[in-house]
Amino acid sequence: MKSQIVAAAAEIAREKRIDKEDLRDILEDIFMTLMKRKYGEEAEFDVIVNIDRGDMEIYVEKEVVGTVEDSGYQISLEEAMKIDPEVEEGELFAEVVNPENFGRRLINIAKQTLMQRLREYEKEKVYQEYKSRVGEIVIGDVHQETRGGYFIVVDRTEMFMPKSESIPNEKLRRGDSVRALIKEVIKPDMLVDATEEPEPRQRRRRGHRPEIIVSRADNRFLIRLFEIEVPEIFDGIVEIKKVARKPGERSKIAVESIDKRIDPVGACVGMRGVRIQSVVRELNGEKIDVIAFVSEPEIFVNRVLTPAKPIRVIINREDDLAVAIIPDKEMGLAMGRGEVNRELAQELSGISIELIKESEYYDQTMEPEETIELDEIPGLSAAMIERLEEAGVKDAGELKALGLQGLLEIPGIGQKTAQKILSYLNI
Repeated sequence: MKSQIVAAAAEIAREKRIDKEDLRDILEDIFMTLMKRKYGEEAEFDVIVNIDRGDMEIYVEKEVVGTVEDSGYQISLEEAMKIDPEVEEGELFAEVVNPENFGRRLINIAKQTLMQRLREYEKEKVYQEYKSRVGEIVIGDVHQETRGGYFIVVDRTEMFMPKSESIPNEKLRRGDSVRALIKEVIKPDMLVDATEEPEPRQRRRRGHRPEIIVSRADNRFLIRLFEIEVPEIFDGIVEIKKVARKPGERSKIAVESIDKRIDPVGACVGMRGVRIQSVVRELNGEKIDVIAFVSEPEIFVNRVLTPAKPIRVIINREDDLAVAIIPDKEMGLAMGRGEVNRELAQELSGISIELIKESEYYDQTMEPEETIELDEIPGLSAAMIERLEEAGVKDAGELKALGLQGLLEIPGIGQKTAQKILSYLNI
C-alpha cells in the first residue's frame, strides 16, 4: 500500500543523496521496531519497503482460531476466510497490517526516528568520506570567521580551521577562496535514540556533526603543495626526505632524487623559480629553503644553515652535536629572526647546532706567538702563497685574522679556494 512516510523519506533521500538501498533498510528497521512495540517481541512479522513505488507492506503471522483470545497472535477463522476462503483453523495466516492503524503516538515516533536516522546516516557518510581523505588538499570558501578560527565550506560540507592551524598574519575574509589540508576528522557524538524513553532532564550532547579540521600550518600542507607544483615529486622521482617549518616565516625541506640525471633542488625551484614561487604565494610569502639531502652530517648541517654559508662544521657524532663556524657578517642570517633559522636547521638535521662567529673562533684557536710562515703551511700551493703575499699576508696568524671574508676580497681567490686555504690551517 502507498505510504506517506515512504514517499516523504524518498524525497528527503533524493535531496541528501542517500542510497535507495540504505533508505529501504532504515525504514524496514524502524517499522520492525514499531511492530515489536505493538505486537510484542515474540510476534512473527515481516516488513517490505519499495522505494521506487513509494509503498510498504507489513505482515504479521497469526494463528487461525475459532475464538480469539489474544488479537496480537490470533485471528478468527471468519476474518481469515474473508481474505483466503481456503484457510483452515489451526493454520498460520499472514495478516496485512495498515501502518496508519498504529496510532498517532507510534506514527510520530516513526517520523521522529526516521528523521534522526537520516541525519545520522548523512553524518556517518560525511565522516567515512572525509576520514579516507585525511592528508588531502581541498579548496573551499571562507564562510565565517570566529575568535577561534574559520569555518570553510567545501562542496556543501562545513569544515573548521582553528587559528592555530592557519598561517600567522594571514587575514582571510568571508567569501575568500582558500586551499587547506584535511588534518583530522572527529566522529560526532551519538544522539539519544528517539524510540527510547529519555531519562528525566536528559539532554542531547553537542557535536552532532562530524568535525572536519583543516590546516594551512601543517607540514603536510607544504608537502602536498610541492607535489602539486613539482611533477618529479608527484611521480616519485624526487623525494621529500624531511621538512621543518615555522608557518608564515620560513620552511626548510630536504629533497633527494632517485635519478642522478635530475637535480632535486632545481626540480623544486623550477625554471626561473616559477615552481617554488607558486608555493611561496600560496603560503603568504613564507620563505622556503630547498636543500639537497645527504647522509654525511657535516655536509648536511652546512647546507641546512642556508642562507648562511659556514666556514666549517665540526660534528660530535656521539652526542649529536655540531659546531658551525660562521662568517661574522652572516651570523644574523645563520640565526634568523628569533633564531628561527637555527631552530629549523636543528629540526631538519636532528642535530643540536652551536653557532660561533669566525672572529671568536680564531681568538680561541690562535696563539699570540704563532708565526708560522706561509710556505710552512701543508697543502698551500706556490700560486696561493704568491697571491697571499701580494695581498700583504705574511704568516698563518695574519691569514687566520683575515678570515673567509678577507680572503674573498683578494683578487683571484673565490669561495672554494678561500675555504680550502682555511682548511689547511685546520680551522
